[in-house]
Amino acid sequence: MAAANRDILARLGAGEVIIGDGGFVFELEKRGYVKAGPWTPEAAVEHPDAVLGLHREFMRAGSDVMQTFTFYASDDKLKNRGNEASANHTCKGINEAACELARKAANEGQNVMVAGGICQTPTYLNGAGKQAAIAILDQQLQVFKAQGVDFMIVEYFEHIEECEWAIEACFAAGFKAVAANMCIGPEGDLHGNSVEVCAQRMAAAGAQIVGVNCHYDPFVSLEAMKKVKKGLQDAGVYDKVYMMVQPLAYMTPDAGKQGFIDLPEFPFALEPRICTRWEMARFAREAYDLGVRYIGGCCGFQAYHIRACSDELSEERGRRPAGGEKWLKNAGGLAMHTKPWVRSRASGEYWNNLKYASGRPGCPCTSKPMNWGVTQGDALLCQAPEATTEKEIESLVEMRAQKVARVN
Repeated sequence: MAAANRDILARLGAGEVIIGDGGFVFELEKRGYVKAGPWTPEAAVEHPDAVLGLHREFMRAGSDVMQTFTFYASDDKLKNRGNEASANHTCKGINEAACELARKAANEGQNVMVAGGICQTPTYLNGAGKQAAIAILDQQLQVFKAQGVDFMIVEYFEHIEECEWAIEACFAAGFKAVAANMCIGPEGDLHGNSVEVCAQRMAAAGAQIVGVNCHYDPFVSLEAMKKVKKGLQDAGVYDKVYMMVQPLAYMTPDAGKQGFIDLPEFPFALEPRICTRWEMARFAREAYDLGVRYIGGCCGFQAYHIRACSDELSEERGRRPAGGEKWLKNAGGLAMHTKPWVRSRASGEYWNNLKYASGRPGCPCTSKPMNWGVTQGDALLCQAPEATTEKEIESLVEMRAQKVARVN
């Protein structure tokens, strides 16, 4: 048996299309394993079978990468706002467990890689400075190094400055391959830096793979990726850096600069916005045509979304995901349906031309984001280990009412 190829840069350099995995925190929250709000990943310790099962679902759907379930697993986040995860498990314990689960799943596949993942920190949002932020990230990085992950993903950064620091920390820890993603849309980061500038600064910091993730839907994210591409081209490094995109699975054409977090439906009523498999196939094709070669998903992305991306690019990848015989690309399986009007829908043309509706009588066509606008250094973002008080909640409710009145 040939040795597994777990060199992400070599595989991208050979022209391979890499399919990432999907969203963990939102999916596991729906299943009762993660608490909405802190979104911390202690389920890697408390419910390892649930995490391992989700890894396996994504791998069967075509994922080439098992990303560790370590989103927001830094100690400052684990103990923020009264969260008990840090006291019960610690950053080190959660990250070690997540690495072991990702590797176990990867070893069950063929040429499946394991990526460690770090993201923005409350320490940065508090304005504590570079050394403090890097020290928090390095706690995770040392675990990833000891566990032998194949490469690092630096993702979900709203500020290019902190993203640069995270990239720097990865290389200082000894990693050779780093992918970096900002959670920004076409307007750029929360300090006013354009997408083009963010892409250039990620590449200049050493990231070999750059792009965007989360906060926006596939097609808004692709608009941002066009700017990523332009930024890399303008800097003369487009031929030296690979592009990556891992968007939401929720449609967000009405979201503002902070993405879906500003939408009134966040996080418990986003389901009417979910993308269909046909939209995901179109996203994968458009991403590929743009030159993106690492295509995956973030919040809301389920296994069938990853399967749609993998199946759409099966010719380019030279393989279909497991169970492909049951996933008929042109909906041919419907030709076997009992009802004739359903049999008439057995074509990709029908589904690609369908105007999707929410199915909810009287629903608004779009919601109205509130655009709170708070960013790094704002008092509202400051870390607090104590639980939020009722008085603080009352104050926030009043602020929300004032903002709702303004947008209406």
